[in-house]
Amino acid sequence: MKITGGCLCGAVRYEAEGPPDMMGCCYCADCRKASGGPFIPFMNFPASAVRFSGATLKYRSRALRGGEALRNSCPSCGGLVFGGEVGHTDSHTVYAGSLDDPSLFKPQIAIFNRDRPAWAPLPPGVVVFDTMPE
Repeated sequence: MKITGGCLCGAVRYEAEGPPDMMGCCYCADCRKASGGPFIPFMNFPASAVRFSGATLKYRSRALRGGEALRNSCPSCGGLVFGGEVGHTDSHTVYAGSLDDPSLFKPQIAIFNRDRPAWAPLPPGVVVFDTMPE
């Protein structure tokens, strides 16, 4: 299974081999503000399974458990593409809105439900967590 995607203008691209470890929706305030939507749909892959091309604009913020979250977007079009630092993290979060084939996204979980706006829908059948699961 090969999963591909990238930003709006095509300057930042990725290819992932094999299925993702997890797929879900994050409703935390940071993800909502970064995406401009009610949540960020994500797919998590081991770093060894995904390759990226193109320079990214990196935005760092504090994570719930005191670490750091890193979001990568395209410096030209602004498209949000993936999370994690290439060469330094053991996994990457690919934002499902950047998929070439969006039908590949099948959410399993919803995280940070405590921050979900009342008007934001939950996908049917997902396991819901108030914050980040252990």
